[in-house]
Amino acid sequence: MTSRARAAVYPAPNRPFEIREFPLRNVAEGELLVRVTMSSICRSDIHSWQGKRPNPCPGLLGHEIIGRIEQLGSGVSHDLRGTPLAIGDRITWTEFFHSGTDYYDAIHNLPQKAFGLRKYGHESADMEPHFLGGFAEYCYVMPGTGILKLSDQLTDEEAVPLNCAAATMASVCEASRIGLGDTVVVQGLGLLGIYGVAMACARGATRVVGIDTVDARLETARHFGATCSLNAADLNEQDLIEAVREQTTPDGADVVLEVCGNAAVIPAGIQMLRRGGCYTTAGLVSPGATVTFDANLLVQRLVTLQGIHNYHPRHLLQAHDFVLSAQGRFPFGDLIEARFPLEQINDAFQQAADRIVLRACVTP
Repeated sequence: MTSRARAAVYPAPNRPFEIREFPLRNVAEGELLVRVTMSSICRSDIHSWQGKRPNPCPGLLGHEIIGRIEQLGSGVSHDLRGTPLAIGDRITWTEFFHSGTDYYDAIHNLPQKAFGLRKYGHESADMEPHFLGGFAEYCYVMPGTGILKLSDQLTDEEAVPLNCAAATMASVCEASRIGLGDTVVVQGLGLLGIYGVAMACARGATRVVGIDTVDARLETARHFGATCSLNAADLNEQDLIEAVREQTTPDGADVVLEVCGNAAVIPAGIQMLRRGGCYTTAGLVSPGATVTFDANLLVQRLVTLQGIHNYHPRHLLQAHDFVLSAQGRFPFGDLIEARFPLEQINDAFQQAADRIVLRACVTP
C-alpha cells in the first residue's frame, strides 16, 4: 500500500486550499480504507470554507463521497442491506458515524443525533488518521458508519450526491408526509431542492412549485417535475405568496420545504400553507439563522413546523433506490455540472460558491 497520500486542506476560512501529504496506515478493526473516485462540493462545505459554520482547521472537507474499497478491516463483511463486501467494490456511506450503544439511537431511533457523533468532512486534517473527508486520494471509513454497495447501473455522477443531498431529502419528504394528490412548494432549487421536487413528484404530488432566484435552476426544476417555477427576485414577498397560493388552490400548499439556507424565507413560506399544512426546514445548517414571524399563524392555521438535520441510514438506501428506479424519468447525472482534479479544487470551490454550477465535484 502507498505509505503517503494527498489531501486538499484548507488552513483557515477564506484561505486557498493547499495540497498536503499525510501518512496512510493499515486499517484497524471495523474500518475500511477507500480510494476516493469522486467527491462533490456541498453548500455546507462552502459555508465551512467561508467561515460561516464552525469547522476545525486545518480542515479536510467533503462528505458526499464515493470510492472503491482498498482494505477491509476485521469485522466488516456486509453493507447495510447484508450484501457481502469485497476489495474493489464501489461504495458510499453515511455522512456520520458514532460508536457504541447510544440513548438517541437505541431509544429514539435517531442515530443521526447520537452523542459523540462525528461527520466526514468535519474533522481536522492534522489528527490521525488524517483522511476523514472526501477531498483527498483516500478516506478511512470508521466503525459505526452505515456502508452501502452501489449498483453498477449508477454512474459516478448519479451516485456521488446520494449520501448527503439525496438521503437528506428522502428524510425530509418522509417527515413531511408528502402523499398522493398533495401540493408542495420548494424554497430553494440547489441540489437538495431539485431532489425534493423529483421525490415529491414520485410520492404522488400533483402540483410542485419551485422557487429560486437563479433562472437556470428554475429551468432545471422543470426538468425534474416542477409544475411551476417562480423567480423570487422578480416578485416582492406578498406577490410571491399570492402567486404560490394561486398555484395551490383552494387554500395553499399541503407542504412547504425550505432548502435554500435563508431564514428570511420562513415567514412567507408559512403563509403559503393551507390550514393544517406542514412546513419543514432543512437548509438552515449554519449558526445565526434568526427569524421573526407571527407565531399566531402556527396556532390559528394548525401548522406543523419542523426541522430535519442529517438522516437515518435507511434514507441512504431509499435515496439509492429512488435514483436507480427513476433514471429514465429524471436526468440525475446532469446535476453534476463540472469535474475538477484535486489540484484545481480552488477553482471548483469558487465556481460552486458563485453558483456558476449547480454541483461541482473533485476527482482525486
